[in-house]
Amino acid sequence: MRLKFLFAFAAGLLFYSNTYAQGNKSAPAVYSIDASTLMANKTKIKKRDVALMPAYQQLLQDAEKALLFKPVSVMEKINFPPSGDKHDYMSIAPYFWPDSTKPGGSPYINRDGLRNPEELQYKDKIYLAALCDAVTTLSLAWYFSEDVRYADHATKLMRVWFLDTATKMNPNLNFAQAVKGRETGRGYGLIDTRHFVKLVDAIGLLKGAHSWSSGDQAGMQDWFASFLDWMQTSKNGKDEMNTTNNHGVWYDQQRLSYALFTGKTELAKQIVASAESRLDKQMDDQGGFPLEMKRTISLHYTVFIMDPFFTIAQMAQNIHIDLWNYESPSHKSLKKGLNALVPYLLEEKKWEGPQILQFDFEEAVPLLLTGAQKYQCESCKKRITQILGEKAKSSRLHLLTAVDF
Repeated sequence: MRLKFLFAFAAGLLFYSNTYAQGNKSAPAVYSIDASTLMANKTKIKKRDVALMPAYQQLLQDAEKALLFKPVSVMEKINFPPSGDKHDYMSIAPYFWPDSTKPGGSPYINRDGLRNPEELQYKDKIYLAALCDAVTTLSLAWYFSEDVRYADHATKLMRVWFLDTATKMNPNLNFAQAVKGRETGRGYGLIDTRHFVKLVDAIGLLKGAHSWSSGDQAGMQDWFASFLDWMQTSKNGKDEMNTTNNHGVWYDQQRLSYALFTGKTELAKQIVASAESRLDKQMDDQGGFPLEMKRTISLHYTVFIMDPFFTIAQMAQNIHIDLWNYESPSHKSLKKGLNALVPYLLEEKKWEGPQILQFDFEEAVPLLLTGAQKYQCESCKKRITQILGEKAKSSRLHLLTAVDF
C-alpha cells in the first residue's frame, strides 16, 4: 500500500513538473512587454473576449499587409559608406541642412526640429524602421493566432537583414547620422536603432514557430552580442554613452534589451544603475528635463525622454529591480516626471517651452497608458480615449496591456 502511494505521489509530481515546464515554455521571451499579460490576453482571444476582438482583428489586418512587405537590406542603398562596404549602415543627421552661404552648401548647419528631406535618400534608416514594424506586427499576429504564415515571413525578413551573408548588416553604426562636411558618423546615430528593442521582443514571440530555428536564434543572439560590444567600445558608442540628454537614456534602453537578450544579467544590472543615475542628473526638482526644454520641439522631446525611461523600468522587472517606485538621492522619480507632464498632456495647462511644430498627442498615448497601469492615473486613461477617438477600441495596445480604455 505504501509503495502504491509513493508511486502515485511520484507520478503526480512528475506530471506537475512537466505541466510547469510546459507552462514556462509557452511564455514568450519578451522584455519590454509583460509576458504574463500577453499570455492572459491570448487566452481571452481564444475565448473571443468581446473587449479584445476589435484590436485582434485589426492586428490580423495589419499582419496581412505586413505579409506584402518584401525583404529589405542595407545592400539596397545607392551611396557607398566611407568604408566602401555596403554592409555598413549609413544615414545622415535629420536636422542638418546645406549652408546657403557656402559653395555646395557644405559643411551643413543645424536647424533643430526641422527635418531635411534629403535624409529620405538614405534608405537604410527608412528600411530599418519599416522592417522592425513589420516583424513586430507579424510576430504578434503569430503569437496570438498561431498562423504559420506570419512566423514564416517574419523569419524571412530577419534572415535577410541580419543573417544572410550576401545581405546582412554589419553590427555597427560607424556611419549613422553623418553631417556632410563635418562628420562621417556620430554617436547620435545610435538613436536610429532604438526600433531594435521591439524587434528583440518580436524574436521572443516567435518561440515555438517551426520556421524559427535554433540556428536563427543563436545567429541573432550573436549579432546583438557583437552590436552590444560595438556600442560599448567604439568611439561613436562611447560618445553616445556620455550624452546627457534623451540620447543617453535611449542608449541605455537599447543596451538593456540586448544585455537581457544575450544573457548578460550582471551587465543588465549595471545598465539599470546607469539609468537611475541619468534620472537623478537629468531631471530637475519639478520633474522636468532642462535639456529637452531647450529644444525647438520641447514637448515632443520631454515625452521622448520619458518613453525610454518607462521601457527601462519595464525591462528591469526581468532582473527583479523596481524602477517604477525608485527615488533617487535628490528625490527624482519616474512618477514625479509623469505627474509634471500629465497636466500638459491633458491640456489642462498650456505648454511653456518652445514647440515650433504642432504636437501630435498620439505620441503620448503609450506614456499615458503606462501611467494608468503603473500609477493608477484615471485621467490618463480617459485622455487616451479622447486622443484616439474611433481608433481606441481597435488599438493594438489593448493586446499588450491589462488596462481597459
